[in-house]
Amino acid sequence: MIREKDFEFISDKSGRVDAVASALLDIPRTVFSLDSLVMTINGKSAKKSSKIKEGDKVVIHYEEEILENLEAENIELNTIYEDDDILVINKEQGMAVHPGAGNFTGTLANALLGRYGDDFDAGDDDLRPGIVHRLDKDTSGVMVVAKNQKAHQKLSEMFAAHSNEKYYLAIAKGFFPETKGTIERRICRDRNNRKKFTVTDNKTEGKDALTKYKVLAQGDGYALLRVRIYTGRTHQIRVHLSSINHPILGDSLYTRKDNKYDVTMMLHSALLAVEHPATGERMVFRAPLPERFEKVMKQLGIDYKVDTISIE
Repeated sequence: MIREKDFEFISDKSGRVDAVASALLDIPRTVFSLDSLVMTINGKSAKKSSKIKEGDKVVIHYEEEILENLEAENIELNTIYEDDDILVINKEQGMAVHPGAGNFTGTLANALLGRYGDDFDAGDDDLRPGIVHRLDKDTSGVMVVAKNQKAHQKLSEMFAAHSNEKYYLAIAKGFFPETKGTIERRICRDRNNRKKFTVTDNKTEGKDALTKYKVLAQGDGYALLRVRIYTGRTHQIRVHLSSINHPILGDSLYTRKDNKYDVTMMLHSALLAVEHPATGERMVFRAPLPERFEKVMKQLGIDYKVDTISIE
């Protein structure tokens, strides 16, 4: 379930708005990195690093996922790694991470409650353990889940600070004249379609986003890409590639239905590197190339053997 949160206050001190608000309202600093965050200072759009002074009026709105009143379901998960603190899975394409419009059952949240039962502390406080990052429903691949409060807090801080490393595989439309590229443009919600996001050059809107890609192989007007995101904005890879006229094959939200290939979205989280929340050890997790990629690559005439994705 998604719950909307709204706060409004008059500041009695000076400093960064995220630090002042977090202390005054008793909300975690990670809230200020959420894509759903909308914040104003004296009626003007603000970001988490904005400075405030005594007497400034701050209004904050964001959405949070809550895992209460969910049905526990016995859903098998493709486990990559598990210990007392974390669970790492290879999420199947088609599984939503949490309940939302049209997805009230069959989600990862339902599966976690079914898997751990009473041992999975899914309280309604802001530091509840469990889901610390997301993959879109039609994106497959590596995800890490926290199994206790401490792990949740540590992992949330890492994702908010972008200290992890995330690599994806994607099949994008069009011919790429260069073998490497960087896309650094802010991302905000599309005013004409609330389900979509878009790029903007307005520094008062949206959030910074950085994506780098490498062309691994090309064939029949499509390309296999390795993509690294340095920020974790909603739909980031989909929006950024679409912005340079290379949308992801099968992405029904950001491109028209492909005339040649009627396929699901060709985006896969192939590698995630994080520090273990308890030991501090740097750990690298990989999800193998999905069968749907192998089939489409064969159709496209892309002859490239993807064994493992390396960190660069």
